[in-house]
Amino acid sequence: MSATKKGTDEGILTYKGHPLMRHNNIIYYGSMSDRYIIMMQILETKTVKDLEVATKVSVQLQQTSPSVRPKDRIVKKTEKNGLYTALDIAVVWLNRALSAK
Repeated sequence: MSATKKGTDEGILTYKGHPLMRHNNIIYYGSMSDRYIIMMQILETKTVKDLEVATKVSVQLQQTSPSVRPKDRIVKKTEKNGLYTALDIAVVWLNRALSAK
């Protein structure tokens, strides 16, 4: 993972070319200026050597359009065991959704 180095994005964490932001147990992957984003919610964690590790993560591909009702924004959803597995599916879903225009 790396931080971008241009303009107003300085200091924002990115993963495979898309912004990655966390608020409590929710991780947003993608940009709100794009048509789709990924929302990952950490549902369960376990402690490994004094570190909280996500064991169950909900992944949702969502539309960002404000004209769509919140209930209808979810395009795809799944649950994965572990954050890395969830992030793998998030990358695939987001790239496919953004490339299909």
